[in-house]
Amino acid sequence: MVDLLRIPRLAGALAAVLALTLTGCGGSSGDGGGGSPAASSTARGQRAADRVEPLARTPEPKLPVTVDSADGREVKVTDTRRIVPLSGSLSEIVFTLGLGERVVARDITATFEQAEKLPVVTRAHDVSAESVLSLKPSLVLADSTTGPAESLDQIRDAGVPLVVLDPPKGLDDVGPRIEAVARILGVPDAGRELTTRTERRLDKVRAGIPGHADHPKVAFLYLRGQASVYLLGGADSGAGSLLKAAGAVDAGTASGLRKDFTALTSEALVKAAPDAILVMTKGLESVGGVDGLVEIPGVAETPAGMDRRIVSVDDGVLLNYGPRTDRVLASLVAQLYRDKGERS
Repeated sequence: MVDLLRIPRLAGALAAVLALTLTGCGGSSGDGGGGSPAASSTARGQRAADRVEPLARTPEPKLPVTVDSADGREVKVTDTRRIVPLSGSLSEIVFTLGLGERVVARDITATFEQAEKLPVVTRAHDVSAESVLSLKPSLVLADSTTGPAESLDQIRDAGVPLVVLDPPKGLDDVGPRIEAVARILGVPDAGRELTTRTERRLDKVRAGIPGHADHPKVAFLYLRGQASVYLLGGADSGAGSLLKAAGAVDAGTASGLRKDFTALTSEALVKAAPDAILVMTKGLESVGGVDGLVEIPGVAETPAGMDRRIVSVDDGVLLNYGPRTDRVLASLVAQLYRDKGERS
């Protein structure tokens, strides 16, 4: 079991715990039992829409290209016919750029529909070099949180170009990350096109965000009921950028939490006093839906618990900060202000 409290950034923690969630929680339907009809409807809508939207025109890579890897290496890319992205976030970008047909395998966190039939060869921090190499990749993409390092070294030693990218931390990283992947793949023009499309859609969502003088405080909780993992997000959780864009305040950060996560306690929740709670969909299911969530010690005593103001976003997209970030933000806004009529 991964000790989340020892991992410096959520980008790494999320990859590992999400892999455990996806294998451990199963594919249950509904809201996990006891949830409100609205929460159940939202979850169903998210699952139905779990697709990426590739660019209209399929780009043709112009190779070779030489790029700087985040681990300090210089990598020459000569062939992108067999790509293995070692994270769901990277897979999402490759597919949305229009090069999904070149992807030959996936990490378990690549949950969107177009990738679901690909063989799963990695589980975040449990990369199997043998499984990756068995598919004869011409290019492997990884995040700096991907591991173990020995597996990445084994892939490199086999002569496969492997490029490492820094994981995204917030909305400001969306465009640069898309364009970085596009440069690696030899399709920089497609990267700029996708960045423009994504930023335009984000701007449209921002323009429709309700304006409230009392910006709601939202606590981001990581939940995995089967393993009794209950964590409260702080300044480095990765959710702060989305909450700020939605016109909300990160309750954990506002209460003084400076690291990524801390153990969830009644005292911490009372201090954070959230008006709403943000969770991942499968995390909500794992505790028995909204009814189960409010039974966690301390939740029912918060304004969020008393109002049952719970926001859930699909695990596979919440903190990817990729081409579907506008959908994430739109879902967050729609649920957060569902009963609020005030507009900016």
